[in-house]
Amino acid sequence: MALATPSAAQSIRTAEPLILAPYESALVQDGSCAAGKILKVTGAIRGLRRKKLCIPLNEVQASLGSVVQ
Repeated sequence: MALATPSAAQSIRTAEPLILAPYESALVQDGSCAAGKILKVTGAIRGLRRKKLCIPLNEVQASLGSVVQ
């Protein structure tokens, strides 16, 4: 029996991906957010815009740190 879990290990990109599946998220460090924050881009279904949100970088580092051992 296989369990489907979201991928906790994400890489931080320097540019927003051109193709992003619906509800898939990507972390982007492109300078568009204030210092200490990173852009989280979430894909949307056809006809809707992507969701873009600046989140604190320390939240991302904490989740990445818990995955990498």
